Amino acid sequence: MIALEHRPTVTAVRCAEEESAIAPLVLAFARDPALRWIYPDAHQFRLFFPRFTRALGEKAFALGTALRVKEFRGTALWLAPGVAPDRGALAPLIQGTVTPGRCAEVLALLDQMEAQRPAEPHWYLPLLGIDPLHQGKGLGSMLLGSTLTTIDGSGASAYVVASHPRNRAFYERHGFELRGEIQAGTSPSLFALIRPPR
Repeated sequence: MIALEHRPTVTAVRCAEEESAIAPLVLAFARDPALRWIYPDAHQFRLFFPRFTRALGEKAFALGTALRVKEFRGTALWLAPGVAPDRGALAPLIQGTVTPGRCAEVLALLDQMEAQRPAEPHWYLPLLGIDPLHQGKGLGSMLLGSTLTTIDGSGASAYVVASHPRNRAFYERHGFELRGEIQAGTSPSLFALIRPPR
C-alpha cells in the first residue's frame, strides 16, 4: 500500500529554528531581481542576505509571527500592526555590505518602501519564500492564507512589496491591490501592494 503524504501544516517558527527557517528564503530569493541588484555577487548574496533577512524580519521571530511550512519548505515573516523592521540594524547593514556606489540607492529604495506603508494599523509581510524544489505546490498560498484568515478576522489591512511581476500577480490573486511602483536610481521596479480590510 502506498502511503499518502499528509497535507503540510503551517506552524510558528521556534527560536531554535531560525536558521532552518531562513534557508528556504535564501534559496527562494537567489534569483530575485531586487535582491540580486543589492547583492549581485553570489558570494556576497550568500553571506549577507541572511543578515538582511534578520534585519527585516527579526521581530517576526521574536514575536511568534514567523511561520513555516512543514519541513521548512517555505517561510513567511509577518510583522503585526505597530511592528516595523529594525531600521537601526538595516541601515548599518546596507552601509557595511553594499557596494558604496549603490548604497544610497538601496537606502532610498527602502525609504520608498516605508513611505508606501499604510498609515492605519496593518500587517506587513517583508518576506515570503518557498524552496524552489517545492514551488508550484500551493505552499505559498498556504503560508499566505493562514495569516490572511487571522487578518480578516481582525479587520486589519495587509501590506507587501513584490519584487517581480510574477510575485505581484500571486499577491493580486489573494486580494492585494497595487498601491504604487517603487524605483530608485538603477534599481528594478518594485510593486507596493495593499490588501484592504475584509
